[in-house]
Amino acid sequence: MQALTTRPVRFFHRGGVVEVDPASPVRTVLEWLREDARCTGTKEGCAEGDCGACTVVLGELDGQGELALKPVNACIQFLPTLDGKALFTVEDLQLPGGEAHPVQQSMLACHGSQCGFCTPGFVMSLWACYQRHQAAGTVPSRQQLADDLSGNLCRCTGYRPILDAGQQMFDLPAAPLSEANVVQALQDLAHSPSLHTRSGFHAPRTVAELADLRVSKPQATLLAGSTDVGLWVTKQFRDLGEIISINRVTELQAVQVQDQHIHIGAAATLEAAWRALAVEWPTLRDVWLRFASLPIRSVGTMGGNVANGSPIGDSAPVLMALDAVVVLQHGDRQRTLPLPDFYLGYMQNALQPGEFVHSVLVPRRQGANVVRAYKISKRFDCDISAVCAGLMVQLDGQQRIQQVRLAWGGLAATVKRAAATEAAMQGQPWAEATLQSAQFALAQDFQPLSDMRASAGYRLQVAQNLLKRFWLETRAEAPLPESAVSVWARQSMGAAAPSTT
Repeated sequence: MQALTTRPVRFFHRGGVVEVDPASPVRTVLEWLREDARCTGTKEGCAEGDCGACTVVLGELDGQGELALKPVNACIQFLPTLDGKALFTVEDLQLPGGEAHPVQQSMLACHGSQCGFCTPGFVMSLWACYQRHQAAGTVPSRQQLADDLSGNLCRCTGYRPILDAGQQMFDLPAAPLSEANVVQALQDLAHSPSLHTRSGFHAPRTVAELADLRVSKPQATLLAGSTDVGLWVTKQFRDLGEIISINRVTELQAVQVQDQHIHIGAAATLEAAWRALAVEWPTLRDVWLRFASLPIRSVGTMGGNVANGSPIGDSAPVLMALDAVVVLQHGDRQRTLPLPDFYLGYMQNALQPGEFVHSVLVPRRQGANVVRAYKISKRFDCDISAVCAGLMVQLDGQQRIQQVRLAWGGLAATVKRAAATEAAMQGQPWAEATLQSAQFALAQDFQPLSDMRASAGYRLQVAQNLLKRFWLETRAEAPLPESAVSVWARQSMGAAAPSTT
């Protein structure tokens, strides 16, 4: 492998291109903003991407060369990941002449702030929403605003006045972002060579370059969206050594709907991946909207969630139920594994030294299969699962089960399928007696542990109850309507379904 040419990190901020040569590859965007750029409007709350006080907005060029904005958590994003992007903070919202932005005016008028600590994060999430809808000529519903604010927590004001502000901001004179200089800067930055910093951060642009780097540096930390790896630094204070980021590899960012499969590149964001799955299986919409929060889904990747292998990760149960396979690459060679075979034990997987996750292949919907996914957590939005289930049955014309795949997170050291439960259901009529046999068999498949999120007994009982819910929703006679089981459907009650853009 040829010697790597190092250069500074380059990104657009406060009206121009900034060059930074970070001394550490894991210096966070939040640290740089507050300590170096002196942009102290952005606050640190949890330092784990949960509270949203540190929310900023990143700008990138989409496939049509247009500026696309997304809210992210500055506390867990490493500074080198800004390379080639635009960074917007609350300091950028002031209009010419010093007037406050409509988002800020509305927050003031609606009394949307008390202590004010979380307010800059709310404002930036609302600003991203405002810019997106202004560009599209649309106005979000109250539920859509709530979904956009799922990653922002408020401990004193309460959410009603903040949602009021989100609706009122569209009644004020429009204040669109002047994009021309931003777009031009990003177009110029796109011609920069791949990033290699003196501190050991590498961001290849092609799969071939990534494969060469991975083979030559098998001990380097692979980084995708930083929504988990970031916590290794901010919470566990781990030394990550050299870092190889995959989030600039164009080929791995793609989500392609093909004849037989949905191809999800390892660097495709969770938002893009879940959107494609929910188009194919609309019943997955609820678990998509409950997967972390919009700022996490905007940068986190489904490939990273799979590779991480957490027993409480929410992607793997659904992907297993859909019979997904994972594509692994070493050098120029690829191999595929059924997703259940990828996990070898707690936080252990089948990756060999120098190998990386290239993509996930999900077979498209075939036959009369019904799919559901359920997430149980203490908090409805933006929380870690106690139990997550991905469930699929395919029925014949007589309502007998031809195929069944039941995958569970939170019940074992890895996400895994329920072999005994599936056997109890295979070939049987999809009836209450079969359900009861399946519930009994589930106790043979899993002996869950107790921890801070749930007790073992609670987890098993909830899992058995979710099987019953699955049957109630999908039985031939009097299945439960969506309004009986979905918060979003219940709140819309006859109105158009909430947008998932």
